[in-house]
Amino acid sequence: MAAELQSSNFDQEVIKSSTPVVVDFSAVWCGPCKMLAPTIDKLAQAYEGKAKVFKMDVDNSRDIATKFGIRGVPTVIFFKGGAEKDRVVGLVPYEMLDSKLNGLL
Repeated sequence: MAAELQSSNFDQEVIKSSTPVVVDFSAVWCGPCKMLAPTIDKLAQAYEGKAKVFKMDVDNSRDIATKFGIRGVPTVIFFKGGAEKDRVVGLVPYEMLDSKLNGLL
């Protein structure tokens, strides 16, 4: 299951990570976010030990959402070496996320 990420540990968990990181920017009121949640959890399970997968509530972490220009949720951002490498917006299939993350390993 994907762990919850907060503004307070974002730099430690994402920017300073030695492995690729996926962050699902979402909100509790967002229907497509709720539909994407099982897909994100499946990704976290599939890549356990190889990559980190997090969920981040944009309402609780507005500073980070603003920093990365999140205009719609869900937005999934792929990081490697502390930098954004790719992003997808909206409800997407597991295979797309899997392919993008696999490409960063």
